[in-house]
Amino acid sequence: MVYWSRFGNNKKLVDSLALLLNDKGSETQIFTTDEVDPTAMPTADVYIFSAASESFNLQQNMRTFLKELSGMDGKKYGIMNTHWSPKNRLEKMEKLLSQHNMKKIAEADFRVEKDGHGEFRLLDKWEVKLGKFAEKL
Repeated sequence: MVYWSRFGNNKKLVDSLALLLNDKGSETQIFTTDEVDPTAMPTADVYIFSAASESFNLQQNMRTFLKELSGMDGKKYGIMNTHWSPKNRLEKMEKLLSQHNMKKIAEADFRVEKDGHGEFRLLDKWEVKLGKFAEKL
């Protein structure tokens, strides 16, 4: 799993997803966009990418990472996006990954809202949506 997170929501998603998948006997690895080379990705059965929408686009670090991916022809992937606006950026992620001839098997968008401290947090019932996403993997 590769993620980028400013407020911790995408980290929370990949950490929680790893627990769900590990409970089912899967092995998982988690990296930030800065911790893994997009031109030399570790071998995996499925790749998961998770990032936020920022400034009405997919977050820049993830956008750059997805553009620079190589050697991913035919690989399976799942995508997750957090966003506060009504529009998610799953389509943008899918477009970038389709340029690498990857095959999408799952997607999920997660709405966030500002809490009383000005931080964004996942809306209630995000765990249910994450569980459904995990089932598709």
